[in-house]
Amino acid sequence: MAAYLPATRMAAGVLVALCLPVHASGSSTPAPQDCDKPVYLTFDTGHMGVADLVADVLRRHQVRVTFFAANETTQQGDGSLGTHWAPWWKARAQEGHRFASHTWDHTYWRGDLGTAADRSFRVRPSQGAHKDQTVTLSAAQYCAEIRKSSDWLRQTTGQAPLPLWRAPGGKTSPQLLQAAEACGFKHVGWSPAGFLGDELSSEKFSNAALLQQALARIRPGDVLLAHLGIWSRKDPWAPAVLEPLITGLQAKGFCFRTLDQHPDYRAWVQGHTAAPAPARQP
Repeated sequence: MAAYLPATRMAAGVLVALCLPVHASGSSTPAPQDCDKPVYLTFDTGHMGVADLVADVLRRHQVRVTFFAANETTQQGDGSLGTHWAPWWKARAQEGHRFASHTWDHTYWRGDLGTAADRSFRVRPSQGAHKDQTVTLSAAQYCAEIRKSSDWLRQTTGQAPLPLWRAPGGKTSPQLLQAAEACGFKHVGWSPAGFLGDELSSEKFSNAALLQQALARIRPGDVLLAHLGIWSRKDPWAPAVLEPLITGLQAKGFCFRTLDQHPDYRAWVQGHTAAPAPARQP
């Protein structure tokens, strides 16, 4: 099973990895029959400024990925899960990509409250009515946060989202993971080598260095993480790195798969995926 770490730790890990010799981790996992070196590229939402570029690169190289979606502020239009972006998500569904939840309001876990019989969580959304406020959600309310994005994707695209989710920042606790699994959602982090660095400072971590590091460190079975736009990075990652990363990995014999094919999640997905819902009318 691949090892997953919170994004805050991974950022520090990249700083070390850029300065020290790379060392392989034991993250390889069994692959689908048609590919013996699969990797699982995933994108979290962001300001969506590179969304069309990402879609174009993936389409030209016939790469299928898994998108983790939250309703985040964008550079244009309404939120990333709003009317403006609905056609974009429909088009990705038609191309064979898969979707999962990143919570609706990009809600960060901050601490556990309550008891085992009555769990609640201290959280801090970065979007929505309680943006940048610390609030308390019951386990059922946090599950509703996860489910709201999943339901929007289902209704908008007509495709059943995967019964998976990713916590903003990768921040979780055993109690939060148990609560989410109880309402049907299994958490997905990323592999140490899969932290692609697109949310790091471009002054400290150049695109060329991040690309070189990824091509050297990624191993079969790794879950890779990037975003559809990061506000804080001045030199955007995707225009410079995404295509050479894909072609570089393909040249080394890697193939790209969606998370429903990952051996750590395949059985869960098969046991929890419901039938697709009708798409929203335009």
